[in-house]
Amino acid sequence: MAVKIRLARHGAKKRPFYRIVIADSEHPRDGRYIEAVGTYDPVLNPAKVSLKGERIKHWIGMGAKPTDTVKNILKKEKI
Repeated sequence: MAVKIRLARHGAKKRPFYRIVIADSEHPRDGRYIEAVGTYDPVLNPAKVSLKGERIKHWIGMGAKPTDTVKNILKKEKI
């Protein structure tokens, strides 16, 4: 089971809101996930990000790979 840290899209049409989730790479983008570890709201200026840093570090230590977008968000938040 390959585990990824990725975005799951929520919100209305033209008003995206994302949850940062730990999910099996074979599950659909908005499908089942293991744990929600944060949120990302790109509509606000500047974009609002909230993260559970300890849980993200735990999952990265367990071998979870962040997607490119999540990697950029984590870099900006200094995690």
